[in-house]
Amino acid sequence: MKAGLRGTKYFPFIYLLLFGKRCPRNTELQNLTADSEFVLLSLSEDPELKPVIFGLFLFLYLITVLGNLLIILTVISDSHLHTPMYFFLCNLSFADICFVSTTVPKLILDIENHSRAISHVGCLTQMSLFMFFGCIDDMLLTVMAYDRFVSICHPLHYTVIMNHRLCVLLILVSILFSVVNSQAHNFIALQITYFKVVEISNFYCDPAELLNLACSDTSSINVSRYILATIYGIFPILGILFSYYKIVSAILKISGSGAKYKTFSTCGSHLSVVCLFYGTATGVYFASSLSHSPRNGLVASVIYAVVTPMLNPFIYTLRNKDFKDSLNRLCHRHSIS
Repeated sequence: MKAGLRGTKYFPFIYLLLFGKRCPRNTELQNLTADSEFVLLSLSEDPELKPVIFGLFLFLYLITVLGNLLIILTVISDSHLHTPMYFFLCNLSFADICFVSTTVPKLILDIENHSRAISHVGCLTQMSLFMFFGCIDDMLLTVMAYDRFVSICHPLHYTVIMNHRLCVLLILVSILFSVVNSQAHNFIALQITYFKVVEISNFYCDPAELLNLACSDTSSINVSRYILATIYGIFPILGILFSYYKIVSAILKISGSGAKYKTFSTCGSHLSVVCLFYGTATGVYFASSLSHSPRNGLVASVIYAVVTPMLNPFIYTLRNKDFKDSLNRLCHRHSIS
């Protein structure tokens, strides 16, 4: 990366000729170096509100970590939950912990230290990890939809199809796809060397916001981002919709409303998480693309990056009867001991 930075340092005009148009003459060109820093958007400029925001985000972070850890420990300790669905849920909870940890601890420290700066290397690292764990969430929700499809549409062959080897393979494929996605965004960000300003209109290093700061024409880079969004956004959604189309078709063939409700109730928690995840992700996309107010995009980003991982444990514990029974057995076991 340093070699690339040195190259663009000595050949700035060649870079601008190859990668796009120059900034307006009245814009001060920011040359990106290894020691460069970006400035993140503050949640509030009011000094009296900062302690409140600090306590709120610390509380949300602790609830998210503890809630997802509770899911992981409950699934591990209860043999009744040693099934593919809860195996994927464990991995989803771990990904949620890592996902929220890429942004919120930095935000909390910045509020405490009265600093909004982040280094170029730190920004790329945060962006890569954010995209990596966010993509794992995306892939795992698709895998869990496939698991529900096999469970309802092929119940007699479920244990044969969803064997341990296939479950591990699906997790590894999800990780591989997520690595490719995060590194692709990292590579795209490295192509941007000159910036109009260094102030990012978000509380973390968002790839879309970095592109908005670029001095050169980013049309070709935007095409690459749209391709990635199609592969990692549209295709998983289509996979989930297809799985639920098959699930609903199979449920409609079941006689008796009680049996239909009981069968579909096994999908309730997953469907709620899917709607929450993609709903907030869509909100972030449109807020950053269409809204001219940085604050609107900031609110959408907070809901997507902080609130969504926090709500997932509540959705699975409150809507899932098997999980609530396991929690009761776990609490009863500890009370006796």
